[in-house]
Amino acid sequence: MQGAGVLVDLFDRTLELPFKSKIVTQPYVDFLAHQYKLSHNGHHGIEHWLRVLINGRLIAQKAGADLEVIEHFALIHDVMREDEQLDPPHGQRASEFAAHLWGDWVHLSERQMQLLREACRSHSVGRLSSDATIQACWDADRLDLGRVGLRPNPTYLGHKVSRDPEFIKRAVKRSRQRFVNYTLGV
Repeated sequence: MQGAGVLVDLFDRTLELPFKSKIVTQPYVDFLAHQYKLSHNGHHGIEHWLRVLINGRLIAQKAGADLEVIEHFALIHDVMREDEQLDPPHGQRASEFAAHLWGDWVHLSERQMQLLREACRSHSVGRLSSDATIQACWDADRLDLGRVGLRPNPTYLGHKVSRDPEFIKRAVKRSRQRFVNYTLGV
């Protein structure tokens, strides 16, 4: 009857619920998904946004970065892309879009909004930032390069946690996995 004891033990333990965000809500994700002009299954689509969100949350735990800014960044930074390949002004468009959402979907202080806008504006330039939150946003995005067959270069990752070889390995593995299996089996 050892199996029955294990079952009872499962009922006695407290279930740890996933992290609940006041930023990442289904209506907000739906709204942003409707703004996105490219395929949601592409390299910069919703699954990328969610992996950047995961990376950003993990970095924020260790780096002391502003989680609210990171969560908005994860969802907004590529939403204004018009091309999956080269689209240099997409960061500026995302920054302007974030400003447009301020007060409706985005409820941040003026300082947080400045951080979000700068993180969006310059996320694909390849620079490093002295600001922990901006750098966490950029690292979170760069750690998802495995989705296009690239390994993140630690030289372009600013936080110590982001440069950790084991952290990079887990991020690359995550970036090569899909959240949804889009094949339809018969």
